[in-house]
Amino acid sequence: MNDDFIPLDIAVLTISDTRDESSDRSGALLIDALERAGHRCAFRRIIRDELYQIRAEVARLIADPKVQVVITTGGTGFTGRDSTPEAVGVLFDSHIEGFGEMFRRLSQDDVGSSTIQSRALAGFANHTAVFCLPGSTGACRTGWKGILFEQLDSRHKPCNFANLVIPGRGQHGG
Repeated sequence: MNDDFIPLDIAVLTISDTRDESSDRSGALLIDALERAGHRCAFRRIIRDELYQIRAEVARLIADPKVQVVITTGGTGFTGRDSTPEAVGVLFDSHIEGFGEMFRRLSQDDVGSSTIQSRALAGFANHTAVFCLPGSTGACRTGWKGILFEQLDSRHKPCNFANLVIPGRGQHGG
C-alpha cells in the first residue's frame, strides 16, 4: 500500500435557515481545515433546513464521481426544523455507527451532557463517505480534529476511510 498522502475532493454543505456565506463560520472552518490538511474543496453550498432539499443535494453530491467525501454542518439537533438525520440517513448503503458515538464522547468535554442532543451521523453511499456534523463551529472543530483529520488521511494506520473512497483502493490501508 502506498504511504504517500492522497488528497480527497470534499464537498461542504451547510444546512441553515439563517446563515449566508458571510456568516457561515462552520462551513468556513471546515474548508480551511480540509485545505490545510491538503485536501480540496470540491463544492460548497448553503441550503435551508428542508428535508427534501437536503436529501436531493446530498444525493446529487454522492452521484457526482468528482466528490469523494461530503461533510454537512447543521440540522442535527432536535429543534423543529432539524432534519439532517432523516434526510441523509436513508441514502446510506452502510452506516458508520461509531461516528456519532465517538463524536458525542469527544464533545462531552466541551458541552457536558448537552452532547446527547447531537444526532451526528455518518455513512457510505455510492462509494462516497458522508459525515453530518452539528452546526456550531466548536462541534465542527471537534469533529474535524477528533475524527475526520485522521480518518480522511490515506496514511493513517491501522485503517482509515480515505482508502475506501480513493479509486482503485476500496479497502482499508494496512
